[in-house]
Amino acid sequence: MRAIGVTNYGPPEVLKVIDLPEVHAGPGQVRIRVLAATVNPTDMSVRNGSRAEMQKSDPPPYVPGMDIAGVIDEVGAGALGAFLVGDSVMAMVIPKGSHGGYRQQIALNSRSVVRAPAGATLVEAATLPMNGLTARQTLDLLALKPAQILAVTGAAGAYGGYVIQLAKAGGLTVIADASDSDRSLVSALGADIVVQRGDDVATRIRAHFPNGVDGLADGAVQKELVIPAVRDGGAFASVRGFKGESQRGIRFETVSVRIYDGDFEKLDQLRRMVEEGKITLRVAETYPPERAAEAHRRLEAGGTRGRLVIQF
Repeated sequence: MRAIGVTNYGPPEVLKVIDLPEVHAGPGQVRIRVLAATVNPTDMSVRNGSRAEMQKSDPPPYVPGMDIAGVIDEVGAGALGAFLVGDSVMAMVIPKGSHGGYRQQIALNSRSVVRAPAGATLVEAATLPMNGLTARQTLDLLALKPAQILAVTGAAGAYGGYVIQLAKAGGLTVIADASDSDRSLVSALGADIVVQRGDDVATRIRAHFPNGVDGLADGAVQKELVIPAVRDGGAFASVRGFKGESQRGIRFETVSVRIYDGDFEKLDQLRRMVEEGKITLRVAETYPPERAAEAHRRLEAGGTRGRLVIQF
């Protein structure tokens, strides 16, 4: 079975097509013939060694990848979800050693797997699970009520876009940042107000909401720079482990999507929202496995609007 992995940490060029043993679906699992795997920023940390301490208990090769879509080709005893061989599905993967999404075949707990959205290609479906669940968890942690105000930084990215669309579906007012070239995109995603991105974005947000916003999703990882945008007693959600210093009664939340692994209901709700037209799936480009390094280089260069997807 072909996969994409690393035996030594380093730049994108260390990614190689490798051969792994065939796997089978155990009790409660399904096996997926992976046809599409999305490239995400978290994959860089598997490749470049920034997660070396976390990975040291597992021997190489290390296979990145948290987002997949494909076709079920084996169903284990006791698997939930009434899956059949041939069903098109998508799933989030928690990488561990060679158990990552960049592989032709993977066995997962059936509760981590849902059907792919009707009307979407498998390449499109592969862009949803991890980023969609991260956005869902962000809003769950912020716990805002309908008509409250949410600010989103990094709004043009995959995570930011999903936060906007889920927030609007939940009845929130959204103010989001964008560069000049991304303003129309962020507006189309549903933002009520779009402000210029940059280090002074908190000031721009306060110009519209002088008392501050009720919650902020920091997709741009601006950390301390954007805390001033949040009102006294509001909430701030970080996607990179940032925990702000206690101030003005602000509640700081750290998003860790791994907690939602196996939450079938949440992922299946995202599927339904795609089918209802409430969530947009965006693909920038596809790559064969042999060009995985090129996909990593492009993502690290920044400015990608839509996801890069490896097709097996």
